[in-house]
Amino acid sequence: MIINWSFDPVLVSAGPFAINWYALLFVGSFLVGKAILSRIFTLEGVPQENAERLFVYVLLGAIIGARLVHCVFYDPQYYLANPLAIFRTWEGGLASHGGAAGILIGLWLGVRNTAPQLTFLWIVDRISIPAALGAVFVRIANFLNSEIVGVPTGAGWGVIFETVDELPRHPTQLYEAAAYLIVCLILLAIYRRCGRDTPQGLMFGVFMTLVFSARIVVEFCKTSQAVYESGQFLSVGQYLSLPFVALGIALVLWSIKYPTGFPAVSIKTAP
Repeated sequence: MIINWSFDPVLVSAGPFAINWYALLFVGSFLVGKAILSRIFTLEGVPQENAERLFVYVLLGAIIGARLVHCVFYDPQYYLANPLAIFRTWEGGLASHGGAAGILIGLWLGVRNTAPQLTFLWIVDRISIPAALGAVFVRIANFLNSEIVGVPTGAGWGVIFETVDELPRHPTQLYEAAAYLIVCLILLAIYRRCGRDTPQGLMFGVFMTLVFSARIVVEFCKTSQAVYESGQFLSVGQYLSLPFVALGIALVLWSIKYPTGFPAVSIKTAP
């Protein structure tokens, strides 16, 4: 089955002003994530103002991290020659690995500065649920934009992205969206079963392991995203995913051994 895909990425426009579906889904992922996190805070008796403050750190960390990693790892020559282009985010160019790293840094700063009664692992465990759902939103947005497309498929099925070419291609954006939705459901099942007694680091470890393992697998069906990766055994996205998978596995094993947390990695500070 071949699907011809032609979709206007602009939701509404008025003169030079335009709102894209990508922007709507990107911002929407954070708003839905904030609502989920607020619900978890309510269930566990954490003040809601903590969710409000952490939301700002997460949003800024995700945008800055995603943009910088894209510029440094995916097209460094262009951005070294045009450093001011780094700030032109409306032209596109966000890397999910940078977004993940930026969120972690933002959360670390946010917990330390606004919610010292929490621990870093406690918050990253719980934010893993909305993070997985947010990844679904972003990949659907990529599909609507006909970007990050897959390699051509000769299997008699695929998607023809009419703004790209006339070849049936793997809809890798939808592959990833489906994988991340499954990860989100797994994390929800863990939290519903364990609740506030969830071993510290377990959900975050599962998130990192499964999300970036899925990324490694799907990358084999993607076109090259970095200008210099042609001929490499693995893509830039796969190389960047490996340390995240390793960290995730280590955290799962660590959470089994120390289910209540280990003081050495706690960032809890005195009030």
